Amino acid sequence: MAGAQLKVLATLDQAKTQWYHFMAIVIAGMGFFTDAYDLFCISLVTKLLGRIYYTEPGSKDPGTLPPSVSAAVNGVALCGTLAGQLFFGWLGDKLGRKSVYGFTLILMVLCSVASSLSFGYTAKGVIGTLCFFRFWLGFGIGGDYPLSATIMSEYANKKTRGAFIAAVFAMQGFGILFGTIVAIVVSAAFRNAYPAPSYAENAAASLVPQADYVWRVILMFGTIPAALTYYWRMKMPETARYTALIARNTKQAAADMTKVLQKEIQDEDEEVQRQVVAGDNWGLFSSQFVRRHGLHLLATTSTWFLLDIAFYSQNLFQKDIFSKVGWIPPARTMNAIEEVFRISRAQALIALCGTIPGYWFTVALIDIMGRFWIQLMGFLMMTVFMIALAVPYEHWTQPAHHTGFVVLYGLTFFFANFGPNSTTFVVPAEIFPARLRSTCHGISAAAGKAGAIVGAFGFLYAAQDPKKPDHGYTPGIGIRNTLFLLAGTNFLGMIMSLLVPESKGMSLEEIAKENISDDATEAPARV
Repeated sequence: MAGAQLKVLATLDQAKTQWYHFMAIVIAGMGFFTDAYDLFCISLVTKLLGRIYYTEPGSKDPGTLPPSVSAAVNGVALCGTLAGQLFFGWLGDKLGRKSVYGFTLILMVLCSVASSLSFGYTAKGVIGTLCFFRFWLGFGIGGDYPLSATIMSEYANKKTRGAFIAAVFAMQGFGILFGTIVAIVVSAAFRNAYPAPSYAENAAASLVPQADYVWRVILMFGTIPAALTYYWRMKMPETARYTALIARNTKQAAADMTKVLQKEIQDEDEEVQRQVVAGDNWGLFSSQFVRRHGLHLLATTSTWFLLDIAFYSQNLFQKDIFSKVGWIPPARTMNAIEEVFRISRAQALIALCGTIPGYWFTVALIDIMGRFWIQLMGFLMMTVFMIALAVPYEHWTQPAHHTGFVVLYGLTFFFANFGPNSTTFVVPAEIFPARLRSTCHGISAAAGKAGAIVGAFGFLYAAQDPKKPDHGYTPGIGIRNTLFLLAGTNFLGMIMSLLVPESKGMSLEEIAKENISDDATEAPARV
């Protein structure tokens, strides 16, 4: 019968949870730890960069990054990530998952260190160098998305596959938290070592020369955990599904998994030959792909795109929202290093109370509730809480109500992560055939980063006060209307989620209808 599963793949699907599963989660997860650290730590230091390089003598307020510079610093790594997701996603299907897995990690580590060493005699030189290296940092980060997801999905058993893939992605939460902790420790150490008055008291003295080291140390620090996992990445064998179904070497797949599972697996050359004959060779741009997986790819790309508009705009510009509602004091009432400390402390609270719990709720429940219902619920709750912030916005700006604002804002992060931010990563690693799995995950993730770029660049301008925009900006629609806009994108994400198939409890070959003729294919049912 066409589509029969190979013994080595069936053995993987039925394998009990073992030590190698946890090793795979840690090895792949530390890449995501670094990804999140590097992508989001920039938001902790952009105000410091503005003070160091763009303060005008005699100004009543400390310097801020000009609009074009702020957009570049915040968005350039996302542009690199988008390109890396497409390139390494395609390469993972052509050369193998493991073959390019170590290279992405090396690129991330080197470019992260290089970013922190950005040089130049002028502000333009430093920022230009920083943006150059952050683009290539993003390029390496982009490769980690499709490769980590595909490797974990192809190593996992079908019973707990969703939890394992989600656990890899959940390391992103720890990366965000670790970034805020590093920033708190570094800024506190420099603040105590080099005390300074506030900007209002003494503008020149509020920015000590040593402040230039603060942002550099913060940017560099996230490379350490990832660098420690490089050796283990190189020791991981290629996934059995790539070796057997794409490289068509079942003997090697069986040998590799025998070592991993510590269980003898019989080779089956005749079976793989029969599967190759009965199997499919159509590609991404074929009518067969459109017929079988066109709606699936539309679902994964559109939902990830819509999610990341809201998720990245919230993450990258938390500091601006907190400042506008008064949770962080006005910049002129603090010195440069104190401002980094206050911003980091606020974002650490959101990460600890909202972001991280959301990820691990998904890990715990994804193989019980299913991907579809978690994603639908997450988008719905994000919509509700965004509206709850936007409708009585003036109420939340009053000092007595700041705590309520922060709680609701934290809940939007909780349901982003116990919802579409996790499931949009998991689903594309499961529903496409092995020979296109990494490519399709890369395309889906790149659509997400396109949304992140829209969020990063668009929020910067849209959130400006229509009457009193920040220096250098044109009037926008304000925070309140921007929150309404983000609620609308979340609602659209919920609608597009109706196209997402459920993959809970099924083998990868069963989900993707691998090697089954067109007239026998159906969309996976929701259970």
